[in-house]
Amino acid sequence: MTLYTTIDSPLGELLLVGEESATAQGGTALASLSVPGQKGGATVEDGWTESAEAFTVIAGELRAYFEGSRTRFGIEHAAGRGTDFQRRVWKALEDIPYGTTLSYGEIAARIGASRAAVRSVGTAIGANPLLVVRPCHRVIGASGALTGYSGGLDRKRRLLDLESHHRAV
Repeated sequence: MTLYTTIDSPLGELLLVGEESATAQGGTALASLSVPGQKGGATVEDGWTESAEAFTVIAGELRAYFEGSRTRFGIEHAAGRGTDFQRRVWKALEDIPYGTTLSYGEIAARIGASRAAVRSVGTAIGANPLLVVRPCHRVIGASGALTGYSGGLDRKRRLLDLESHHRAV
């Protein structure tokens, strides 16, 4: 069963979509986290069930992240999402330490892809359905410039600033 809820955040209202899971803490595995106006973001579909209670644990982890007391998520992700290549890229995102950044080329190197695969890496990052939780905001251009964030560059900057501030404190 597909479940959803919305929660307020410093990025605006977040749409959380998940699936019931016997192994996830709180009983829900996260399938998608979207922000308003996100390119390719989820939208509520017929047949989905609204349940704020199903996302209590997930919402708690997100609030702790935004408050600066959580630097890694323990949220179970819904299985079966993405291609093998996307899953390799997404795993590399999860390994970027809080408050730091890597370039698209560095992500390509970490997954054993050639330098020519940088565009493919960018496309896989752009398809990440779990903004914030799978920290694609920590990936920047080779020059250090903020580039490509499906939630908008302003949100990317806010997330990086939040992590930088909390890391310094």
